[in-house]
Order: sequence, then structure tokens, then C-alpha cells
Amino acid sequence: MKKLVFATNNKHKLEELRAILGSTLTLLSLEDIHCDVDIPETADTLEGNAILKAKYIKEQYGLDCFADDTGLEIEALNNAPGVFSARYAGSDKDAAANMNKVLDKLGNTTNRTAQFRTVIALMIGEETKLFEGIVKGQITTQKEGESGFGYDPIFQPEGYTKTFAQLGAATKNSISHRAKAVHQLCKFLTHLNV
Repeated sequence: MKKLVFATNNKHKLEELRAILGSTLTLLSLEDIHCDVDIPETADTLEGNAILKAKYIKEQYGLDCFADDTGLEIEALNNAPGVFSARYAGSDKDAAANMNKVLDKLGNTTNRTAQFRTVIALMIGEETKLFEGIVKGQITTQKEGESGFGYDPIFQPEGYTKTFAQLGAATKNSISHRAKAVHQLCKFLTHLNV
């Protein structure tokens, strides 16, 4: 079975990806390849950060890999936090503080339109491919639900009356931005007979 490195130390993302991919391939984490470097995400776009992370693993370890970057883009905040989503309230990546900052900034704003966007950069052989997944929705006025991670308790996807954190992993993994990008990645890998 093909092995592919997912350039992340985020255990939540890794669990989510393993659930989405199933048994189609063996997914290795940075920990699995003994990479304990916090790969800098210094680009000013999601695409740029995903490429930086994948390129680092490919160059340092010579392994086929993919990396993702995800941002929450809120219309009323000029698409912030965007590329700064994980560190919106500070460098310690505190999810509760990030959500509180979003809710504070939006206040009583009626336009709560938002989208989650994931970009995956795949480096396989000599090729680099990008895949994008978007899920549109709304920012709620308060946190709802216990499952998921990041901004899940304040993001209500279009067509649903509950937040990602209330919908549970199975539903979220079938409709999320990451699931959509991973689906494109899987189609590409299947086409390559990986």
C-alpha cells in the first residue's frame, strides 16, 4: 500500500484525514517520520503555506507528501482571519481565544457570512499539485457544541441548523472544506494508481 506523509503535527487533522481516506493508503504523520520541526508558515496565502510545508518534507526527507493550510474567511472582517486563522488571537494557537476574538469583532453585525477554505499541496515524484475545498456558512452568535476543533463551535455550514461542533465527526467529515479537498486529492491519486 502506498505511503504518503501528511505534513502536520495536528492530531485532530490527522484523525480527520485518516477517517476520510479510510484504507486507500497509509498516512504517515511528521511524528511517524521523526520530524519534530515546526515548519514555518511564512507565506501570505493558504496556497503558499501548504507548498512551504510540503516542500520542506520533500527536500529534507525525500518522501512523497502533502500539506494543507486552512483558513476561516469572514466577509464582514475582510476575509479575516484567513491565513492567520490558527494564530488569530496570538501565537499560542488558542482555539477558545480565536473564537472569542471573532465573536467580539463581529459583535452585533448581521452579515455573518463566512467560508472555510482548505488548500492541499501534494508533492509526488516530480509533480506539485494543488487541491482546494470550500464550505460556505455563517458565524453563529455564540459557541455551540463540543466536538470538532478550531472554529467548529461557531461555524454553521450552509444547509444545516447546527454548527460543525454539533454535527459530529461523521457528518463534518462528509461535507467539510477539508473533505472536499481530500476528495480531489484521492481522485488524483486513484488516477495515478497510487
